Amino acid sequence: MDIGAFSPTSSTSSPTPSSSVSMSMHEDPASSLASFPRDVALAMQSFLVQLRRGQIRESKDIAKGTAELMRQVVANSRWDDIRGLVAVLKAVGKRLLAAQPRELLVVNIVCRIVHIVNEEAASVEVVSEPVPAGAGRKASQGSDGISTPPAKGSETPMTMGVGQSGMLAQSLGEQVAATMSKRTMDMFRLKSSIIQEINEYIDELEGTEDDIAEKALDYIHSNEVVLTCGRSRTVEMFLRAAARKRKFHVIVTESAPRYDGHEQARALRCANIEVVVIPDSAVFAIMSRVNKVILGTRVVMANGGLIAPSGTHMIAAAARHHSTQVVVCAGQYKHSPSFPFDDDRFNTLTSPDAVLPYRDGGLVDAVEVANPSFDYVPPELVDILVDNTGSHLPSYLYRLLQENYDSAKDFVWTIYDQ
Repeated sequence: MDIGAFSPTSSTSSPTPSSSVSMSMHEDPASSLASFPRDVALAMQSFLVQLRRGQIRESKDIAKGTAELMRQVVANSRWDDIRGLVAVLKAVGKRLLAAQPRELLVVNIVCRIVHIVNEEAASVEVVSEPVPAGAGRKASQGSDGISTPPAKGSETPMTMGVGQSGMLAQSLGEQVAATMSKRTMDMFRLKSSIIQEINEYIDELEGTEDDIAEKALDYIHSNEVVLTCGRSRTVEMFLRAAARKRKFHVIVTESAPRYDGHEQARALRCANIEVVVIPDSAVFAIMSRVNKVILGTRVVMANGGLIAPSGTHMIAAAARHHSTQVVVCAGQYKHSPSFPFDDDRFNTLTSPDAVLPYRDGGLVDAVEVANPSFDYVPPELVDILVDNTGSHLPSYLYRLLQENYDSAKDFVWTIYDQ
């Protein structure tokens, strides 16, 4: 679709025209922040800095921030057609990914927004190309450009009077204006529809944890012993929801060297849940007493595997050995269309000082210490995935990805070229 110089621009509530900088779909729109309107460029720069410095740590905050930035791009950037808009969104996504190459949540949200745009474009019919200005002149010419005599009983501007020729030109002009007007309204309607869908998606992100917590009573029963790992806001709300009606015990691993399991235990204790904190090394010994393992995760990969906090793989392996059910709580925005071809590509190595302090100078020089932030947990160690839409087996994930990301596969593949 090509509408010439028309530029649909809007706020997040209603589409209103405004001046902005044009971006051609043949160029890389994200190659320079100057290519965007000032408010979009400032928002993008701020979000890029936060991603690069690691100042946004919570998964939902990253997902919501990315979705809000995509909404601003749709509303305030200049784009001539859907292909141009999709190119802009993908280019912005690549810029965000360049700031934090291992942050798959950015990929998930960009792919989801692209899917929303394509779905709305398919549902909103835009009028065909407007009639060219020279259509009246070409009507009296053959396909080779040579004038042809009028058919019997018909007249052309050559045989009409000056007044009749002027009326024909006026009628043609009105037709072109009407076509352009309808096309303009269709594009404004399309933009408004896309922004509305993105707003609904952001609301869905906001309520993800509450939606997952509503399913807690289906998995946690009275007097059960539940084991969890580290700090997870989603798991906390899941356990809190179950504790309102049932009494059970929770074992939390301390998750060294971050020791954020203590923070999780304090949060659960405030909800009057009986909590015990154990060292990571005691997981296998205690697993025979555990009825259920409930875990959080950073990302769910396309094959059903997990990119989860360090120590999760050990817990899942111990649970499999003792035939203990492993339930993973993760919002649908964490479902990634990427496959874990290289496990280490999605991991982050942090400072080893927490494992081996630098003050032990002689020992530090003698050994090499790796302190990964995440573990890769294969899908064979996961029994159930609980998200905001329901519960699924890891093998069913391909269907969910097909419904939410099928129009963005090309973007998923291009991220490996970063």
